[in-house]
Amino acid sequence: MEDVAKGLGLLLEFENIILILSGVLIGVLVGALPGLSSPMAIALLIPFTISLDPVAAISMMAALYCAGTFGGSITAILINAPGAPPAVATALDGYPMAKNGEPGRALGLAAVSSVFGGVFSLIIFIFAAPLLAQLALEFGPAEYFGLAVFALSMLASMSGKSSLRNLISGLVGVLIGTIGIHLTTGVERFTFGSPDLEEGIHFVPVLIGLFAVSELFKQSEKLNAVVERIQAKALKLPSLLELKKLKYTILRSSGIGTFIGILPAEGSTVAAIIGYNEARRWSKNKDQFGKGSPEGIVGPEAANNAAAGGAMVPTLALGIPGSGSTALILAALIMHGFRPGPYLISETPEFVYAIFGAMLIANLGFLFIGLIGAKFFSLVAFIPKKLLWPAVFIFSMIGSYSFASSMFDVWVMLAAGLVGYFMDRNGFSAAPLVMGLILGKLVEESFSQSMIIHDNNFFALLESPVVLLFFVLTFLSLSSPFWVKFFTKKAVSK
Repeated sequence: MEDVAKGLGLLLEFENIILILSGVLIGVLVGALPGLSSPMAIALLIPFTISLDPVAAISMMAALYCAGTFGGSITAILINAPGAPPAVATALDGYPMAKNGEPGRALGLAAVSSVFGGVFSLIIFIFAAPLLAQLALEFGPAEYFGLAVFALSMLASMSGKSSLRNLISGLVGVLIGTIGIHLTTGVERFTFGSPDLEEGIHFVPVLIGLFAVSELFKQSEKLNAVVERIQAKALKLPSLLELKKLKYTILRSSGIGTFIGILPAEGSTVAAIIGYNEARRWSKNKDQFGKGSPEGIVGPEAANNAAAGGAMVPTLALGIPGSGSTALILAALIMHGFRPGPYLISETPEFVYAIFGAMLIANLGFLFIGLIGAKFFSLVAFIPKKLLWPAVFIFSMIGSYSFASSMFDVWVMLAAGLVGYFMDRNGFSAAPLVMGLILGKLVEESFSQSMIIHDNNFFALLESPVVLLFFVLTFLSLSSPFWVKFFTKKAVSK
């Protein structure tokens, strides 16, 4: 309890509260604008937080992450254009309810279930993160190598159209991470005689390019798109009687979302889809789904916000990002001089509890902001793209340059934007590349340390039961598509 009190003490400074609420407001706005996303906003925000206190900086990003997940439901409900990928499932019943003349009710159901899912996952976070960290304190370089390899294998199911494409994206990220001077041997790799590459490719301009500039290119193709607008006059909170009817759906989806969020690389989108499917499976009114069913709204919304909190558990406790957004938060932690993982919790537990407090404030904050600003948010989605995207490009330029005061980083950002654009057009996702870039360094460093300890004997790694377990899990993860097809065919043949 002493660490919790210290964490809240760090958090409850006037400046920090203002930054958290600012993060909530930015997150809801970004989520409500189709095309913008939480990862993009966090990527743009990272370089501007260099001069901030680490608690304030990470708390603001965590608040933006939570609020952005909810913000995507606003446009999903009002214009059938999900502002964020996790809100895709919400649109299936949220938009029909809005068209039936109840946009305020749909937004109210989304807001309340989002808050419940987020708070539920944060309660799990308090207990799970220290336990995971305590377990991970027993890990050596070999165990961390096995864990990182397993996390990379999970990229196959992260996002995009193809597991193979996701793995390729992740491996490209790992390759980019090898550019520069190797820390163990001092050997220069892929620098081509350029002093700018000796320290490697900075992750901030890569993140900004992949998430912001590539999206700018995609949105330029949709400048003249016309959408049907439904304006919400006010957010209408559900009654206690209605919540009582929906309590099992909300609880079930919160549990599903938290579990999915804790799994490395799964994220809110997977949680929302599973939450929606399970809500329909257990519903007594299956025929109402797709026509404006309340269960079809609270199911995915509780799940995707619970996943946001769940994803922070492996990020902070193990240094393994649980989603694309937490990969960026992990990068920000590294930038501010922290070493995410068990030592973060054992040495600075008050910092971890401060982040927990920030996410709790964020979950309550977007409910309050939604109550008073529903009418405004129903209009913000229609800011002309010809004004919005030039502003995004300017912030991308400033953010990339300000990170290290280097024009080289600006060129890296532009190149990453083009790469991200063509990746998306060919079915490759940017998120696995980012996670490969971050996890690749952990793989390389832990493997080098393991080889030094075991005198370059790779098979000595298998003497550790934990490493062996992670290798088995990696094999099962990579071969899962084969086994799914095999058992499906077997079941059909019967």
